[in-house]
Amino acid sequence: MGILYSEPICQAAYNNDFSEVQFLLERDSNCLNIQDSFSGDTPLICACKQGNNRIVSYLLKRNADVNLRNKISKTKQNENLIKMLLRAGADVNATDFSGSTALHYACKMNNQAVIPLLLQAHADTSLKNQDGETPLDIARRLQFHSIESMLRKNS
Repeated sequence: MGILYSEPICQAAYNNDFSEVQFLLERDSNCLNIQDSFSGDTPLICACKQGNNRIVSYLLKRNADVNLRNKISKTKQNENLIKMLLRAGADVNATDFSGSTALHYACKMNNQAVIPLLLQAHADTSLKNQDGETPLDIARRLQFHSIESMLRKNS
């Protein structure tokens, strides 16, 4: 079924309903960075969770705050999404509720397309999450040797 949000614009962004997002923002521009009462998700976070690049791009053009954090989340990691967020000034070393960064998640998901983008944006390979693991520790534990190599080159 998916997620149900208390904020209509969050729901529209999550559901990839571009025209509804546009309509809601035209009606009330203050909802651009509104946070859902339960999760703290913003419309941008909702669109990112689903990999809805068109909505992400639209929200970024409207100057959505890329550094607002929610309470619980991780988003899809596709190259275009990561590039858009980094160009918009997202903090590459921002951590979530578990102390994990985008680089931690990219390593967990063996995402070899995204890791170089994060490293080029100066992702800190030495940051430890709440489990005490660096991205390199994760790559070692999961035996992702090519990621291990990428991270070692960058350290």
